[in-house]
Amino acid sequence: MEISLGDRLAESIRDDGPMAFGPWVEACLYDPDGGFYAAGGSAGRRGDFLTSPEVGPLFGAVLARWMDARWEALGSPDGFTVVEAAAGSGTLARAVVAAEPTCLTEGRYVMVERSAALRSVQPTNAMFPGVSLSSVAHLADVGCISHGVVLANELLDNLAFGLLEVAGGRWHEVLIDREPAASAGEFREVLGGPVDPPAPVDAAACDPGARIPVQAESAIWVDTALGLLGVGSVLIVDYTSTTSAMAARPPSEWLRTYRGHERGDVPTNAPGTQDVTVEVAVDQLPDGAVVATQAEFLGAHGIAELVDEGRRIWEERAHLGDLMALRARSRVTESEALLDPSGLGGFTVLEWVRSSKVRSQ
Repeated sequence: MEISLGDRLAESIRDDGPMAFGPWVEACLYDPDGGFYAAGGSAGRRGDFLTSPEVGPLFGAVLARWMDARWEALGSPDGFTVVEAAAGSGTLARAVVAAEPTCLTEGRYVMVERSAALRSVQPTNAMFPGVSLSSVAHLADVGCISHGVVLANELLDNLAFGLLEVAGGRWHEVLIDREPAASAGEFREVLGGPVDPPAPVDAAACDPGARIPVQAESAIWVDTALGLLGVGSVLIVDYTSTTSAMAARPPSEWLRTYRGHERGDVPTNAPGTQDVTVEVAVDQLPDGAVVATQAEFLGAHGIAELVDEGRRIWEERAHLGDLMALRARSRVTESEALLDPSGLGGFTVLEWVRSSKVRSQ
């Protein structure tokens, strides 16, 4: 008889005591035998949440332009490598490759995805002849990249994170315990001992019960991505905040769960059945990033030109109603969603540039 993730977590807590929030999130999302993504959770209209690549191919087409701009800035080298982390089923990869960026003519596109189920439906070389596509499970599997880019759309918000709460004028670690006298699979939050916060936020100045995330895994991920590069860029797109701003807001605003495009339950309920996501505290990430909103970034890399081209193609082919015409028309509605300042357009884009000068230090 298969043991559920909830039962296994309850057994672990019984044997070892309350579990830190970070390992709890890691298990709920990525446990290979019961985590949310192993069990089929995914982005997309048929999935559990919608991200920019699922709006349509326009997002990928603009990113293809950014890739070419970075490639040209490095002298248009052969062997340029594009690494997409948290590639999922390959929706963004399909859009980027379909846009035919010049940097991939003699380059390669590597999809990084932890879920074997999602890797199994990613695009392959057979689908895109002439383009070098490959897939790996972990970023470390990519190896060193002499020149290229590493990008991740809505990844950092899904990496495991700790949680602290103010009690008695100090920050305390939030832990997960079993409910007393309850059946296996029922859990509650308890407070551990006092700890130092990941950023200078004075607990004494915060309301009792205020909370902040601890996003060490996100900082490690960015450092790892930068460490792979000889020269190039690391690009992150996500919804962000700062540690101090989150301390002043209700935790339910920045720590959320999703299932089937709806808000889910509290994170302690039904482990493995819902996405657990958190706003990214930019002040906990490595310094040096160029910061823009998604709307600003897309605007700087030619989204308006692509939309105008779509309008022109639609006007020329509307009477045909063929696939080319319909795709061209969809660029207008896609751009509205991608640029909406109260939605996806308000997301943050962070780009760390790795130059040869930095590499030699």
